[in-house]
Amino acid sequence: MKTITQPIVRIACSVLLMFFANSCTDLEETLYDRITSDNFLQTRDDVIRDFLRSFEHGYWSIQGGGLYYAQELPSDELMTPNRDGDWFDGGLYQRSHYHTWTDQDGYTSDMWNALYQGISLATNSLEDIHGIDPARYELTEAEKADFVAELRTLRAWYHLRAFDLYRNIPLVTKVKGEKLMPPQSSPQEVFDFIERELIESIPGLPTREQLGKDAIGRWTKGGAAALLVRLYLNAKVYIDQDKFAECAAICEKFIAGEYGNYALETRWDAPFDYTNSTSAETVFGFPSSFAKTHWHYDGGMFGWMAPHQAGKYFGLSGFGFNTRYALQPGRDVDSVEYPFALGKPFVKFQKYPDDFRLKKYRNLGNSTREGMFLYGYLPYVENGETKYVQSNKNYTIFSRDQVGFFKNTPPGQVPADKVSNMDHADDNSGVWLVKYPFYPTEDANKLGSAYAEIRYAEIYYSLAECKYRAGDKAGAAILLNDVRKRNYPDGSTSLYAPDGSQLTDIEMIDEWGREFIGEGRRRTDLIRWDFFNKGTWWDKQPDADDHTKIYPIGQKVTNLTPTLNPNPGY
Repeated sequence: MKTITQPIVRIACSVLLMFFANSCTDLEETLYDRITSDNFLQTRDDVIRDFLRSFEHGYWSIQGGGLYYAQELPSDELMTPNRDGDWFDGGLYQRSHYHTWTDQDGYTSDMWNALYQGISLATNSLEDIHGIDPARYELTEAEKADFVAELRTLRAWYHLRAFDLYRNIPLVTKVKGEKLMPPQSSPQEVFDFIERELIESIPGLPTREQLGKDAIGRWTKGGAAALLVRLYLNAKVYIDQDKFAECAAICEKFIAGEYGNYALETRWDAPFDYTNSTSAETVFGFPSSFAKTHWHYDGGMFGWMAPHQAGKYFGLSGFGFNTRYALQPGRDVDSVEYPFALGKPFVKFQKYPDDFRLKKYRNLGNSTREGMFLYGYLPYVENGETKYVQSNKNYTIFSRDQVGFFKNTPPGQVPADKVSNMDHADDNSGVWLVKYPFYPTEDANKLGSAYAEIRYAEIYYSLAECKYRAGDKAGAAILLNDVRKRNYPDGSTSLYAPDGSQLTDIEMIDEWGREFIGEGRRRTDLIRWDFFNKGTWWDKQPDADDHTKIYPIGQKVTNLTPTLNPNPGY
């Protein structure tokens, strides 16, 4: 079987428009500037381009259109507070934090449009490839079947994300010749469709081993099975049916190697390092490079999760940082830990103080680093002199696990101003997360980490949750420790007791938060554990009801498609 050797980084297609008239006496024109589905596919490479087109959009969509912050900012994990006039943005992020968004908030439309553009692109390519004779394009029937299975899986991934966000969504399976969006399907119909698409696609998908170094960015048996795990794990929320047994069965087959050979990394940062495009822990992801596409390093995600001058600390020039996202605080302005059980992400890491990830992020040279957070002073050397990262408001930053107006208040000194809320922060407020490394300018692997959308660790955690819910705490503890042991020194007492006696609902959701912090799933996890609307965390009280478990279909969408029924409560 021939393979696609070009990585999916950015597929661009340029069309040279030409217009010729046969003669001044012949009014019938031959037009050469019309590209349709009937004449676009001329070569094998054309088919491959058609196949890959919606994958690039998929990479963009992890952070574009508000899709990242819609999962993180309403949760107890990340925040975008008003930093002394920066990031107020008409109260957008405050409404997200307080669960008071409306259908007029632009991202409620942008997310819908982003996902349905991906669905439409994948469906268009499916229709193109379904209709070809593979021999004409030097393709085998097996290759055609692979392309179809991958596109069905990709489309199922888009539908699953729309289902999670909006619940009452249309199913799009045809675009050519269609002018109107199909009517909304019931949650059960959507669930059944996604389940069927994935189950039917798995036999035709390649394994990670078959694709080798080109597996990154491609859907495999493992990737489709992992989407089934997500679907079943959240089935009680989606369709009010317990599917934890089905979820556990897929996870057990996964770990047994039925969907390909995967393995957990032994170093905590390896799943996010520049070698992760070929890591056995990466089930599905998108390749990146400094010179080309690196969406997760940009402003929609991790690039704007650090102070403006963070490049000086990292030694990375020519790349812009911003204070958009930080961890919600675990302590008040007097440095007293908050009493609520949820949130406090940095405190939750500190519960196990020998965690390697707790170290302050630092580049060590030769494409290595330590630590996962930025806090305290951030020093750098300039012209032989040690300096410290400054705020754009002209004070030296000392980042802390608190929110308030600290300005030049020295560490350890308590400010007179005790206010701590989403409308009262400065650039000292909150610890910043550095999950993917920012290596220095001279490092060949800077911004070179692939984005890991699905990691093998998720299969272990999903199976652990299923076991926990079934009453098997010991089995859950073993699975969690299989992953967690890489976060602590050998012989650490931070591992769970073999009988699982330390595991509670709060500890389970805390551990999901520690392992997958910043990975765009916290809202979904909180909803599944019934904490999203009922929980209390920093500057957030329980909601009056649970209608915000799903988002409103944005006004820009309903203006164009008025036949869509609004979601309940909006």
